[in-house]
Amino acid sequence: MFTYKTRGTCSTAIDLEIDRNNQITACTFHNGCKGNTAGLARMVIGRDADEVKALLRGIPCRGNTSCPDQLSHAIEAYQAQGGAA
Repeated sequence: MFTYKTRGTCSTAIDLEIDRNNQITACTFHNGCKGNTAGLARMVIGRDADEVKALLRGIPCRGNTSCPDQLSHAIEAYQAQGGAA
């Protein structure tokens, strides 16, 4: 499991797993708006990581980022590390 420390959001971290086929297999937000983050996490499981990253990048909430935007950054960080936690 890869853990990404979020920046500028109510959520403080995102746990993420992406399989060899680039499908998101696990996503959990720590803290934040529970209903929104739980719903977002469920919606991305089984989806292509690159597609999710492109869809969510740049969505604002407070300031210039949001939990969805931070998930796009988490996917990018996960991929940059070769998928290793």
